[in-house]
Amino acid sequence: MDNYKYLMIVDWVKNRIATGNLKPNDRFLTEKQLCKIHGVSRQTVRQALTRLESENVLTRVRGSGTFVGSRVDISPTASVKGNIGVVSTYFSDYIFPHIVTGIESVLNNSGCTMQLTITHNQVSEERQALKAMLANGVRGLIVEPSKSALPNPNRELYDKLRANNIPIVFFNAKYPWSDLPCVAMDDEAAGRIVTDHLFACGHRQIAGIFALDDIQGHLRYSGFINSCLANGVNDSERNVYWFAASDRDAMSGGAREKLLELLHGKTAVVCYNDKLAIRVLGLCRENGLKVPENISVVGIDDSRYASICEVPLTTVHHPHRLLGEAAASTILEMIKNRSFTAENKTFMPELIVRNSVARL
Repeated sequence: MDNYKYLMIVDWVKNRIATGNLKPNDRFLTEKQLCKIHGVSRQTVRQALTRLESENVLTRVRGSGTFVGSRVDISPTASVKGNIGVVSTYFSDYIFPHIVTGIESVLNNSGCTMQLTITHNQVSEERQALKAMLANGVRGLIVEPSKSALPNPNRELYDKLRANNIPIVFFNAKYPWSDLPCVAMDDEAAGRIVTDHLFACGHRQIAGIFALDDIQGHLRYSGFINSCLANGVNDSERNVYWFAASDRDAMSGGAREKLLELLHGKTAVVCYNDKLAIRVLGLCRENGLKVPENISVVGIDDSRYASICEVPLTTVHHPHRLLGEAAASTILEMIKNRSFTAENKTFMPELIVRNSVARL
């Protein structure tokens, strides 16, 4: 995660210079101070400072300190001019850094800057982020919605943003009430593809574990159920466990017992994503279930951990960086051409076969 937090520090420094009316050659904060403010390692701060030096935003003088650079467009007006807000639910070392990197690469090439905010999948933090973006005068917004399957109290803020002619693009999911464009993987297809693979390998007693508070969980469940129905299994809804994606303890205490009960008598399980699948691998190991000998496990997203975990996961690939690039390209086109009607863009997932599924 530290390898990507530097992006947030870069934006923070630019805003600090702009709002603090700092001038070229004014002394800036030290590495130690930046580490303390942002709670990150010195290596992460140095990565941000290197980036800021390359843009002439800051200058470091050995033995003297860090100073505001000679870049003339660091002013409140200039920093707002090309500033695009990005609101993401998480920024952990999963698929999110790749999405953000894709967004940043396109924005940088266009001369825009990125203001990144994390909501931790909490609607209250999303509300704070939207208010901050509105106050900062962003040119456009790229948003991953928080708890996208649940009623959201922030609709009035989205309406206010649109009334202020600030275009918005959702990524990964969008709220059911929204007619705004969304760039996402086909999550229904993802659930169907991994389940179809299990049926192709001879499995029929298949469990599913899905997130109830995210639209992705509903869509992946839909793909799972449709695959089961297409293969003549009509009661699969009884073999599904729902959990809250925002609950960090979703597999603790009584939940573990319920999951073990769910897996009893099953030959395979479809997991909402790779992160959950890896936790299921651990649960199986702790309870004497061998994967894939006793039970097969599939994930979704093809995260970096899918190929290096204890049993490399069969999963589907999430087009993370391409998705980020597409979201950024869409928002730029909406800003450039106000009459442009942006459409949803959907990426088809690709099955990645590894070692976590047995053939019966």
